[in-house]
Amino acid sequence: MLKTNKLVPQHDTLADKLHESLNMENDKEDTVNVDLGSPITPLQTRPSGLTSSSCSSSSSGSVTGRAAHSPASRKPDSGRSNPSSVQSSKPTAPSAALSGSAAAKPSRYTASSAAHSSPATAKCFKATTSSGAHSRPSSASSGAKAGSGSSSPKHTNPRRSVSSESGKPSGKMSTLPPQQVKIVPGGNLFPSGKVQITGMTQGIPKSMVLGPGAKSYGYGSVIRGNSSSPSKPTTTTSFGSSSRSLVTAGYFTGGSDADTKVVTTCSNPEEVKRIGNEMFKKGCFSEALRFYDRALELSPTNATYHSNRAAALSGLGRIGEAVTECEEAIRLDPDFARAHQRLATLLLRLGQVDNAGKHFFAVEEPSDPVVVKLLELVDRHLSKCADARRRGEWHIVLTEVTAAMVSGADWSPQLTMCKVEALLKLLRLDDAQTELAFVPKVEPFPASFSHTRFFDMICEAYTFYVKSQMELALGRFENAITAAEKALKIDPRNSEIETFYRNVRLITRARDRGNDLYELERYTEAGAAYAEGLKFDPYNATLFSHRADCFFKVGMWESSIEDCSHALLILPSYTKPLRLRAASYSKLERWAEAVSDYETLRKELSYDKEVAESLFHAQVALKKSRGEVVLNMEFGGEVEEIFSLEELKAALTRPGVSIVLFMRASDQHCKDMSVFMDALCIRYPSLHFLKVEIEKCPLVGDAEKVRVVPAFKIYKLGIRMKEIVCPSREALENSVRHYGL
Repeated sequence: MLKTNKLVPQHDTLADKLHESLNMENDKEDTVNVDLGSPITPLQTRPSGLTSSSCSSSSSGSVTGRAAHSPASRKPDSGRSNPSSVQSSKPTAPSAALSGSAAAKPSRYTASSAAHSSPATAKCFKATTSSGAHSRPSSASSGAKAGSGSSSPKHTNPRRSVSSESGKPSGKMSTLPPQQVKIVPGGNLFPSGKVQITGMTQGIPKSMVLGPGAKSYGYGSVIRGNSSSPSKPTTTTSFGSSSRSLVTAGYFTGGSDADTKVVTTCSNPEEVKRIGNEMFKKGCFSEALRFYDRALELSPTNATYHSNRAAALSGLGRIGEAVTECEEAIRLDPDFARAHQRLATLLLRLGQVDNAGKHFFAVEEPSDPVVVKLLELVDRHLSKCADARRRGEWHIVLTEVTAAMVSGADWSPQLTMCKVEALLKLLRLDDAQTELAFVPKVEPFPASFSHTRFFDMICEAYTFYVKSQMELALGRFENAITAAEKALKIDPRNSEIETFYRNVRLITRARDRGNDLYELERYTEAGAAYAEGLKFDPYNATLFSHRADCFFKVGMWESSIEDCSHALLILPSYTKPLRLRAASYSKLERWAEAVSDYETLRKELSYDKEVAESLFHAQVALKKSRGEVVLNMEFGGEVEEIFSLEELKAALTRPGVSIVLFMRASDQHCKDMSVFMDALCIRYPSLHFLKVEIEKCPLVGDAEKVRVVPAFKIYKLGIRMKEIVCPSREALENSVRHYGL
């Protein structure tokens, strides 16, 4: 009589494998060949005939599934180095030894090299899974609970053999088909059966990387396995430990108190580091930094912790500190490949190609050819940039330095300052100012950079050198001297900096002498002093503007216009030479050019009444020169309020254009448009602006047939040209400008 097949106890098969897959007690080493943009490493596809599997975790400490071993139950907090070993299953010993020694492998091995299983192991596992179908029915309920993830499985003696666990000979069960095991990667907190990974593929790595290509240096797996760690981890590293549960619960619920408690109370640096790695992979760089700091307090000489801290600092944009941490990690462990690669990536971003190349090839050649290509590409652009700068070909300098930044040197203050210098030499001062506002900050400046040279200057000295040029171009002469002094102090033997510093002092001295003579009303001598300064800086907009003012004072209008044009070519937003040029055009009765300059000034200084009045007189003079009627035209500047119909008719018969606002004082929209009309009155002083409150003057409203307010009517020589009801500010000003010109 055939015996009824019994259900397999879930805690002996799938649930136990899930439990083991979530166990993160093993700390594997970092390698260059793993995909660092994901919490887990790629899993190799096993042959279809084998049911054993193994997944190599990243440095976060996730462990593999146990499909290749006997599914013997164990306690969750046990301290065994290989929880899958069973005494009666001798063929599993090689696999157990391989898993137990994975953390001691050098970093040059790939993560996938740990995934091995022998045919004997697979055969043993097949027999075991078959025999599990005849276990006691009473265990089925507990197995279901374990499989659902609602409670932990029932724990048995880990030394029990396979035959004692199943209670039935494996021969009878050999006819049953082998069960396929679903592999759950370590670190994914999902119950068994809720996640299906087809072909063990991964998603695209996160875009925030410190290095190019598929190898996301500085992100993903961030640590190297500690070969000195004990083979039997303590209970604090197991999945069921109180500290791990506390941090996991605190993190997913947003509780920072739990994290703070673990940081301050945990005395196991490996556990603190592991939690920091989890925070890092979630993108919580500030929290990860706290855990790495705590790990370093417990073990200050651990190179891995310094390298991890550098990764967190890089994620926070603190590149200077990250470089210092990488250098410290290399000092503690000169053969630490990951630290060399991370430092090389940072140096490449900082534009220091030579030093980056040394660290890329310090221990081993980079496995990613894209890294080498980017290194060569940046080096080629920088070489062309240096040659073009030496020849004074600033268009090429601007092109090459931009290409170098796009190719990977995106965090280099020196390259950004080189771009600023090129824009200055190309007389694009406004663009140079904009670029200067986005210069990356590397603070604190690494001590190892103190002798690194950039364009034959110490890199920090070059930064102050370009800043001094910018201050001088903007007319801030004292600031220019200060920056040049700093550059000369850092690199006192550089002849280019020394010559520039001497010229800045001579230019400042000429400016001061010219200002003193100008105050004494000795304008000709003052102009000569400014000209002396222009010999050392022929593109200084401030000196051109000062000399133009001197020419204006002595009646040399053409010379004043010429110098003002030079200043505006260098700095288009400079209003002083624009005002001087408009005034010089007016003196020469070149009214069209004067009106054009005053119109530009009015946009920049919309509430300047002096500019508005000058514009009005220039417009009147322009109309007279064209033969237009300009009788009784007076400068406005204020909105005129109308109180009667006769007063409105008299105002509309005046020459020129009149804009009338019909409003109610109680309406908020009318109030807003009334304020805007005051501004238009200043901007367009040659026009007449009138205002009528229909509540005070209902006869005017009835005569003009005003039904909706605010309403605007535009008249020219008493004839209505246009009516606008509830317009926007832009629409109203466009109409005013159209009829006012």
